[in-house]
Amino acid sequence: MSDGSGGRDVAPAGSDPHLRPLRTDLTPIVEAIEAADADAFVAVGDRFDDDLRYLTRFSGPDRAYALVVVPRGNAERGDSGDETDAPRAVCCAPALFAEQAEREFVAGARARHGGGDGSVDTAFHDGVAREVQTESVGDHAGERAAAAVADLLGDSGGASTVLVPPSIPHDAAVYLERAGNELASTDAVTTARARKTDAEVDRLRRVQRATAAGMARAETVLAGSETVPAGSETVPADSEADEAEAGRPVLRWEGAPLTTERLRREVNAVLAARGVRDAGNTVIGAGPSAADLHYVGDEPVRPGETVLLDVSPRGPDGYYGDMTRTFVVDGDGGWERRAYVAVEAAREAALAEVEPGVPAKTVHGEAAAELAAYGFDPNADEGETGFTHGTGHGVGMSLHESPSLSGAGELRPGHVVTIEPGVYDPDVGGVRLEDLVVVTEDGYEILAEYPFGIVPEARDGRE
Repeated sequence: MSDGSGGRDVAPAGSDPHLRPLRTDLTPIVEAIEAADADAFVAVGDRFDDDLRYLTRFSGPDRAYALVVVPRGNAERGDSGDETDAPRAVCCAPALFAEQAEREFVAGARARHGGGDGSVDTAFHDGVAREVQTESVGDHAGERAAAAVADLLGDSGGASTVLVPPSIPHDAAVYLERAGNELASTDAVTTARARKTDAEVDRLRRVQRATAAGMARAETVLAGSETVPAGSETVPADSEADEAEAGRPVLRWEGAPLTTERLRREVNAVLAARGVRDAGNTVIGAGPSAADLHYVGDEPVRPGETVLLDVSPRGPDGYYGDMTRTFVVDGDGGWERRAYVAVEAAREAALAEVEPGVPAKTVHGEAAAELAAYGFDPNADEGETGFTHGTGHGVGMSLHESPSLSGAGELRPGHVVTIEPGVYDPDVGGVRLEDLVVVTEDGYEILAEYPFGIVPEARDGRE
């Protein structure tokens, strides 16, 4: 279940020419339309809308565009040959992006299987015929979507029912309704995204290996740092330490005080070298700020305090990695050691439950019970001492997506989730350990293993 990388000798994410092509099967969307006795599906957004990027595999533009799907073609048009009766999908893209949309949305979805007679089958891989329609950039995406619905359905004899994601922009919904469509919300996209294909797991695994390399750099820097007695170093003026904090010992690395921002820059440089973006998600806290789940500020890193590193970069195809480790330099074996042992045990208890058919809540429940056995509050609220969040969440084109290990439903093959128990004391620090796993037919696979240990070691070969 391990790739054995341990954060070392990691190739750039996305550099493998043998990665399987990313294609989205639109059949679940077609089936959702038919199950709801609706006429079409419409999504509107831009390249920052993860649902729309997933559905189209179109990585631009930064302005709104639309996707329209109908379960059958308009036979009256007769302009698509044998594909008129097949389900159809239209990407309404700005004219300046027509070539890119044709390449990514249309050509990228063709099967391209070679026949024994030398012919090439260029049918669409899921049987849903795709095309690109471009209109004036000044036309609103919702207006273009409404026109495409009318065009695809032809004379339907009345108002159409259109399924839309809950996140559809309000103005786009208004245009669709003004055109005589009745809108109905659907969770079909969320459901489809939750179970990853082999090609998606390929991307997640590659990004997670780059994540491990960034973690290795951070651990190596911590291992190579030295404790500096109070008064012999000046804490940087732009840190958040007050005068009392400035009188405490700090860690020094390469001739200057080590701070969370310096450590973050080291991690992010490694991520960039491996072809992934930190996306502002390199969370590093030290001491009390390690109890802040999303700390991206600048703090001095001090001996004896927990240093929590949560690294979540995004790869070139839009998929995220997610990994957390916690270290202590020159610790005294107090609270942080007890917390670390408890979190390790909670992680093992959670992983032991991961397999198809297991209720997601069971995974969280086992982790919480283990932490409680070590004397930590498993139901603490944010800002209190104990376990303050769920054991895990789905990861894909969004850093947080379905399924939630605190929510309803069962684990299924293809679900990719984090396992991340943690305990926190706002006055002391925090400990969290997190890995990314894919649920398989008979259990799970950790997408990129990384060593455990509260005492940092040099791991990236540069120290």
